[in-house]
Amino acid sequence: MRSKTSIAAVLTIVAVAAITFGSGVGATTGAGCALPQGTEPARLDPRNFTTRIDNPWWPMRPGSRWVYRETDPEGTKQRVVITVTTKTKRVANGVTARVVHDVVTEDGQFVEVTDDWYAQDKCGNVWYLGEDTKDYENGKVVSTKGSFEAGVDGAQAGVIMPAKPTPGLSYRQEYYAGQVEDRAQIVSLGERAEVPFRYFKTGRVLMTRDLNPLDPKILEFKFYARGIGPVLAIGVSGGSDREELVRYTRGR
Repeated sequence: MRSKTSIAAVLTIVAVAAITFGSGVGATTGAGCALPQGTEPARLDPRNFTTRIDNPWWPMRPGSRWVYRETDPEGTKQRVVITVTTKTKRVANGVTARVVHDVVTEDGQFVEVTDDWYAQDKCGNVWYLGEDTKDYENGKVVSTKGSFEAGVDGAQAGVIMPAKPTPGLSYRQEYYAGQVEDRAQIVSLGERAEVPFRYFKTGRVLMTRDLNPLDPKILEFKFYARGIGPVLAIGVSGGSDREELVRYTRGR
């Protein structure tokens, strides 16, 4: 099934890609809810965080499971399965996070296996606190590059989904100097999308513009459906991979 998105919105944002994130809407989503931006430390009070993640744009109830199909420009397909576990982890900065297990396979063989760590603050922002990732070749681990833990060796937490997303709002997603420095900006809350899982009507889909300062050529647009989470990711520069939601099971 061919995915459908608001192409006009994509083209508009590509046309203004030279605009810096700093020109976006201010970096707060409410009183005391500042969003991280560049390299500055995120001073987080563990008492203000919970592993109960109910942000409507990416709720992470234990047992929830997303299955994606990722296709690269050559037509190679990979299967991505993301599962919210019942496990938690206390990261070095003191915050207790929910463990989310992410497995990428190709022809039944492991490509990448990752445990991601998320927590939600009192304002509803979903924070990304690190990951333990392993790349595989021929069934063996060949790299752990990209792994980081907030509070270790200068690594800093970031936000994966703001509590009150508004067009132009920008934020840091993760930061470990020279390893991971991803950033994002809210483009629109009025999109629509059709993926193998189902059709999401106009107004039910949020769109972000995602950049990687370590590789300025990379530009990706991601689409999140209210009540479900990520449903579509499209690479438009530095690669044209496409990741589509095939199946979703809500946890109990």
